[in-house]
Amino acid sequence: MSHVLEIHDLSASVAERQILNGIDLIVRSGEVHAVMGPNGAGKSTLSAVLMGKAGYTVLGGSVTLDGQDLLAMPTWQRAQAGLHLVMQYPTEVPGVSVEDALRQAHLARRAEGGGEMRSRLEAEAARIGYASRLLDRSMNVDLSGGEKKRNETVQLAVLQPKFAILDELDSGLDIDALRDCARRVEDLTNEIGLGVVAITHYNRLLEELRPDFVHILVRGRIVASGGPELADQLERDGYAAFAGADEPASTVQAAAVRPSSLDELFGGLR
Repeated sequence: MSHVLEIHDLSASVAERQILNGIDLIVRSGEVHAVMGPNGAGKSTLSAVLMGKAGYTVLGGSVTLDGQDLLAMPTWQRAQAGLHLVMQYPTEVPGVSVEDALRQAHLARRAEGGGEMRSRLEAEAARIGYASRLLDRSMNVDLSGGEKKRNETVQLAVLQPKFAILDELDSGLDIDALRDCARRVEDLTNEIGLGVVAITHYNRLLEELRPDFVHILVRGRIVASGGPELADQLERDGYAAFAGADEPASTVQAAAVRPSSLDELFGGLR
């Protein structure tokens, strides 16, 4: 079944300062959309607003997932609807293991497979080189930056949402961890039709997580949209080449070009 995440004319502020100035974006199942931009462009604000993080005010526009109004939902309902955030700075949760957290998330979603949680976790951990002994640790406590991102990727793979927002997945990762995590996300776009919004500064993530579309975010607007070649242009020319763009780019609505297509922490846990 195909799913659609649609963002239309989204404007938002934080601390009484407007950050997003009319974001338009359509993401379909199996598509990878990279959102790139300089510091202060609004990338992390976009992820926070989509997940309903406290402290952010929506000033206008809409966000729907398969026609459901996400902006009208609390964060846990957005997660149950199929939206998942892989955080730039994963939260530590003392006393709660990954297995316990994901088992409760499955119960909240009334999803199948909760009884096989341990075997699924171990299989996903092995797939990306995450030590199984860490599955019994308190969530993200005493983990390195790379271990936290591998942990986040394991959760994403087990929960299998419709859409994932990757808020700088590459932040703090060495080359091996980046490759393992990015390739697992890439595989999920083919295995379950996961739609991805990948927020990043750098092209190196996109060498492993191959985007269908690249969007340049400057001053709270998408000022350019294109294919993977746009990331190459950005790598060559830098953000200065887009700094003078005043008008937002047209929303990308084309089909994917590839052959096949604690609230914020994990889906559905209230």
